[in-house]
Amino acid sequence: MNDTPPLTPDEMLLWQSLGRLVHALPRVLEDDMGRASGMSMTEFAVLLTLGQAPDRRMRMSELAAATGLTPSRITRVVDTLRSHGMVSKERHGSDARGNVAVLTDAGDRRVKAAQPAHLASARRRVLDHIPADLVPALADVLKHLTDATIAPRDCPDAPEPAQPAP
Repeated sequence: MNDTPPLTPDEMLLWQSLGRLVHALPRVLEDDMGRASGMSMTEFAVLLTLGQAPDRRMRMSELAAATGLTPSRITRVVDTLRSHGMVSKERHGSDARGNVAVLTDAGDRRVKAAQPAHLASARRRVLDHIPADLVPALADVLKHLTDATIAPRDCPDAPEPAQPAP
């Protein structure tokens, strides 16, 4: 027997709108990024994440968690970026089984060149449609949803998700 209460009209609107957004937004952002830079949003996210990491380097498992990718997917993306000279891969210093992805100077130049187009796309597609006073609360809600969705089940090395505020 199902004890889950039905959705209210507002919850249904939220759920259906979120479903449409989850399917449509990646496609339009991917199209924007491809036209502007010739790379995928996933490649851009990996390069950007590495660029923000200390010494432009991260363990592959941490990079997967930070980008929301599976370990096998991050390996494929890093290998592709490595074949284009944008990332190098090294053995982890203290764990011979682990690998570290390192952003190269070429990768740093590429991500910096793509950032203006990405920011313009983010503003045009999302941020310009959200009233400024709602941004902090919405950002917090989306962070909690993301943390509850991806970590730790999909990314074992990710930090435990934050508990929602009472």
